[in-house]
Amino acid sequence: MGQEMPIFTRTFDFLTWLLPLTNHFPKVHRFTFTHRLLNAAFDLREHLESANYVMGAKRLALLHTADHDLDRIRTYLRLAVKWGWLTPEQYHHVSEMVTEIGKLLGGWIKVTQTQGTAKADPLLARDAPK
Repeated sequence: MGQEMPIFTRTFDFLTWLLPLTNHFPKVHRFTFTHRLLNAAFDLREHLESANYVMGAKRLALLHTADHDLDRIRTYLRLAVKWGWLTPEQYHHVSEMVTEIGKLLGGWIKVTQTQGTAKADPLLARDAPK
């Protein structure tokens, strides 16, 4: 069995850290804000998993959807720290996690786009920077 891609390890670690933390958010916001944050986080992971099983344009579309999920997560985390539900230290930690996931996702998108260009026009792929 092959080694798992780092993005899957990082998103698993992110979810493992995030889920128990949200239990400390105000109860009045559990079914609104907390629900939306967790949905975005789980959507991110699910879109990445789905992208891993397809190729080409379908993969690229799922990766862009995952990127949108990550943007939603960033927004929700900014709100949580602004409202005092995350300490500055927690926000710093989670920001590093999200940044790393974003870099891994950006790399996967870039590779997928390059592979799509190579299949679409072999001459462009040959002249593309390596």
